[in-house]
Amino acid sequence: MDDLRFKGNWNIIKGKLKQKYGELTDDDLTYGEGKADEMLGRLQKKTGKSKDELKREIESM
Repeated sequence: MDDLRFKGNWNIIKGKLKQKYGELTDDDLTYGEGKADEMLGRLQKKTGKSKDELKREIESM
């Protein structure tokens, strides 16, 4: 997913992730310029999934 599309859909994606993984907080899902890897690391730690799995999941939302 390209960055522009990702940023444009981020609020929708964030809501879906919070529904699926109730333990996620707004801090976990904070996305800023250059922070994608950090955010994916937080998601990886909370969900136990690999970064590639999470990227695919986010792209499919």
